[in-house]
Amino acid sequence: MLNKNIYAFLLELRENNNREWFHTNKNKYKQAKEDFELFTALCIEQLKKIDPDLGALRAKDCIFRIFRDVRFSNDKRPYKTHFGAFLAKNGRKSQYGGYYIHVEPEGSFLGGGCYQPASPALKAIRKEIFHNPLEFKAIISNKEFTSHYPELYGEKLKTAPRGYPKDFEHINLLNFKNYAVVRSVSDEIVQSEQFSEEILKSFASLQPLNAFLNEILEDL
Repeated sequence: MLNKNIYAFLLELRENNNREWFHTNKNKYKQAKEDFELFTALCIEQLKKIDPDLGALRAKDCIFRIFRDVRFSNDKRPYKTHFGAFLAKNGRKSQYGGYYIHVEPEGSFLGGGCYQPASPALKAIRKEIFHNPLEFKAIISNKEFTSHYPELYGEKLKTAPRGYPKDFEHINLLNFKNYAVVRSVSDEIVQSEQFSEEILKSFASLQPLNAFLNEILEDL
């Protein structure tokens, strides 16, 4: 179960998103961070059963920093008001498809796949789907998959990607800028014993998509 210290800290941080408060309450942050790291480690152990690629992955390699990069942003709040972890081969900076846990009061969600893939990765994914559209379509239209993720996430091109025929029967599968999925999770579930079970079920349905993507990305 997710420790209640995590939500309590994030709610306080939301109301006091400044460096003075953060430094005064640094022990609360450290405790919440440790609790989230422990929860993430337990999730990794469970997920290894459905995705062996996670191998010897460590929780600290998956968790994103709470500090915001405000150099090019009009929003100068110094800290994120959530904890996030991307569970994938090689950790949070990996190009591989993986599993994302986002914990935020009134804004928690689960997701995964490849979000904002680099140009070579995106081109390789589109090429594979072009040659094997029915295999990919079968994955994202599977009932277990769609029960958690009704559609792929994010923007789509308004026309066919460069180099592909506009009349390609499955052109809609090539127009995505992300090959990722997202589903919201209520605060009630996140703060209950049901959350771990929800993570496992959601990510088990996502594993075939990641397997498809990672077979492509392994060769880059």
